[in-house]
Amino acid sequence: MSKAAEIDIASVSKVYGTITAVHAISLKIPAGAYCCFLGPSGCGKTSTLRMIAGHETISSGDIRLGNIVVTDFPPAKRGTAMMFQSYALFPHLDLVDNVAFSLKMKGMNKDERRAKALDMLKLMQMEAYASRRPAQLSGGQQQRVALARALITDPEALLLDEPLSALDPFLKIRMRAELKRLQKTLGITFVHVTHSQEEAMALADVIVVMNDGRIEQAATPRQIFEHPATAFVARFMGDHNVLSGRVTSNEDDVLTMTVAHGQSFSVRGRGRQVGEPVDIGIRTDRVRLEPAADKSLGFNGVVSNVEYRGATLKITIIGAGSDDFTVITSNDDASARSIAIGDAVSLSWAQEDVILLGRMSA
Repeated sequence: MSKAAEIDIASVSKVYGTITAVHAISLKIPAGAYCCFLGPSGCGKTSTLRMIAGHETISSGDIRLGNIVVTDFPPAKRGTAMMFQSYALFPHLDLVDNVAFSLKMKGMNKDERRAKALDMLKLMQMEAYASRRPAQLSGGQQQRVALARALITDPEALLLDEPLSALDPFLKIRMRAELKRLQKTLGITFVHVTHSQEEAMALADVIVVMNDGRIEQAATPRQIFEHPATAFVARFMGDHNVLSGRVTSNEDDVLTMTVAHGQSFSVRGRGRQVGEPVDIGIRTDRVRLEPAADKSLGFNGVVSNVEYRGATLKITIIGAGSDDFTVITSNDDASARSIAIGDAVSLSWAQEDVILLGRMSA
């Protein structure tokens, strides 16, 4: 098993002119973890990855790899390897020489470096293609070669910049499984940037959700799915509906929140003042298509869209101040299958399925 290092990001910022791309973020990525940075375009995730790699200078703060502060180290001295989105393979070299290139730059003799490169190609199940050029490979095969080239330096951490974005949907699923197998086999730290929620959920031990240059939440996939920390995380992951309003009462650890349209909803929680803005989240798969016995745990709305998804139906409803309140229900539910756009529906949920969401500080 190879070495692995903890990555400690301490109050790291990145400023481009007058634009702050990353706002003093702090995070510890455990040694040997598969960590995915997730968020929309422009959220700062790629800038963060490039600062870990040394391809971007850090405006303030420090990055530590293991026990060593690497903030001012060049990329080649950090103990990391980066796999770029474009793969950046040399078209005029065969696969062995592509993989061995960094060892050639370090002065290793030809026989030794080619032997090591062949070993890496075997790990990627690509030894049968060793004499081919990159243009003779599929996208998935090129990705395996790029991985082999990154890993041949025996890094403590492998950094991956949207490595699956160029692949078709079927191949993405196959390569997700390959990446996870490879990370477990090698035992090194993987840091992977993606904008795909599904990809992050499938791969990561730790998901770091970023928005506007800040970390909204860093947690396991299960924690993020079941307990999103903020309204942004709840909306971005797509598994929770978010209703926004103001606290109108706070009694016995139950808050009452009233939305702009006047309807009130209850949620268990404390520490919020009357009049304070508040967001609540309700799991999309926990909403029932039936009237609520308790008016604070449901509402009436109008169906704006119905999507057939095989085993499930996604029903979008307008109501309670939301234009896209979502219900995910089984396609076996006959009453759900009969719902059409424009229908009036009644929704309800259980008190335990409502989450009091936090707010990011400015």
